[in-house]
Amino acid sequence: MPVARNPLFCKLRHTSMSIIRLDKLLKSGSDGNLGKVIRRAQEMDQLTTRLRAELEPDTAESLLAANVRGNGELVLVASTSAWAAKIRFEGERLMQAASDGDIRVTSCRVRVATGAG
Repeated sequence: MPVARNPLFCKLRHTSMSIIRLDKLLKSGSDGNLGKVIRRAQEMDQLTTRLRAELEPDTAESLLAANVRGNGELVLVASTSAWAAKIRFEGERLMQAASDGDIRVTSCRVRVATGAG
C-alpha cells in the first residue's frame, strides 16, 4: 500500500496538521484569534457575575452564563427549566443591569443548559 494511502499515515498527518494549527493559534498572542476568544470569555464572565448580583442567591447559582448578541439580545442560560422560568420573571431588571455604556440590550431570552446536571 502506498504510504499516502496508509490509514495510520493519514491519521498521523492529520494530527500533526492539527498540532501545527493549534501552535499557530497559541502563538498568535493577544492580537490573534485566541486573544479575541479569551477577551470574549472574560466579557461574558463579567456580565454573568454582574447579573448574578441582581438575583437572589439561590437563583443566582442557577444562572450559568450570560451573553449579549450583536443584535442586542441578552441570552441567559439557566441550569433547569424551573430556574429558567424564575429568571424570565427577572428579565426586565436583568436587561437594565446588563445595559452599561457599551452594551445595548433590546430583548432577553432565557435558555436551559443542555446536559446540565
